[in-house]
Amino acid sequence: TFCRPNMVKIGINGFGRIGRLSFRGAWDRSELEIVHVNEKKGGAKTAAYMLQYDSVHGKFGKHHCIEAADGKSFTVDGKTVTFSDSPTIEGVPWKELGCEMVLECTGDFLSSKVLQPYLDGGVKRVVVSAPVKEPTVLNVVMGVNDDKLTAEHVICTAASCTTNCLAPVVKVIHENLVIESGMITTIHNVTATQTLVDMTDTGKKQDLRRGRSGMTNLSPTSTGSATAIAEVFPELKGKLNGLAVRVPLCNGSITDCVFNVGRTTTAEEVNGLLKAASEGPLKGILGFEERPLVSTDFINEDRSSVVDAACTMVVQNNMVKIYAWYDNEWGYSMRMVDLAVKVAKDYLGA
Repeated sequence: TFCRPNMVKIGINGFGRIGRLSFRGAWDRSELEIVHVNEKKGGAKTAAYMLQYDSVHGKFGKHHCIEAADGKSFTVDGKTVTFSDSPTIEGVPWKELGCEMVLECTGDFLSSKVLQPYLDGGVKRVVVSAPVKEPTVLNVVMGVNDDKLTAEHVICTAASCTTNCLAPVVKVIHENLVIESGMITTIHNVTATQTLVDMTDTGKKQDLRRGRSGMTNLSPTSTGSATAIAEVFPELKGKLNGLAVRVPLCNGSITDCVFNVGRTTTAEEVNGLLKAASEGPLKGILGFEERPLVSTDFINEDRSSVVDAACTMVVQNNMVKIYAWYDNEWGYSMRMVDLAVKVAKDYLGA
């Protein structure tokens, strides 16, 4: 993409799975111009290579990414993207590099206090690729609560991948049947927080099970997605909870949702409600699939959540079970980009 009038210049901090896929998704958006990447590991050569090639999602279309001769930038189709390797936010001159907005994708800076250096350095807006649990920061689930975003939310987040999968389903069921309580289990692919072979987990959670080989085990672990729903639907606080099971797959996750609802229903009615939402107000966010598909069929799925219609069940007229597929990398990255575009258009003049 090349500069068009009113494009908002953005930077990306953290060039891991979500940072790189968000770059891919944002590159051809007419509202956004990516001008800078900061990644503390690997340098510009690695950044260009990992952007070009991906073991799960394939090549970056027909785009061509190479390290620049100076080693301080890389190019995509001949357009320069400057590069830095600072471990800190303040170590990058974001404003001088032209960045009006930054996609914060490191996973390291998860409070308004530690994100403040962006604003102090002249960045106008920050979009974070993980939840920030503070009342002044809006965790946005596109299609569900993005209407609550205001000019005061100079820092916002795209919540989490599983919250983006779960929230559209919760919205449909709660608004039509009234959720009284529920449990979810997300069958989730391995992530970089796990290990290839057994070794000590040195991550933030210090989870003994995440230290076991991600390639040979089913590993129960935590997910904050169910409790995070209360930030979108405050009346559900304390009524939903859940767990994750990390599985030895690289992509294509599924969330098992079980809800007790406030009135009698049938599987046919539940599917009818979900299908109508997928074709109406949640089109492009929620999908509805009647074919007997499997996890690899949802790799590179743009939508946040796709209901597996054949698996919907109702027990004793008020216990509802729904399976919802999602690409926890690509689908989530698309919501990061959608949110960045919304911020650019609503508050930065794109």
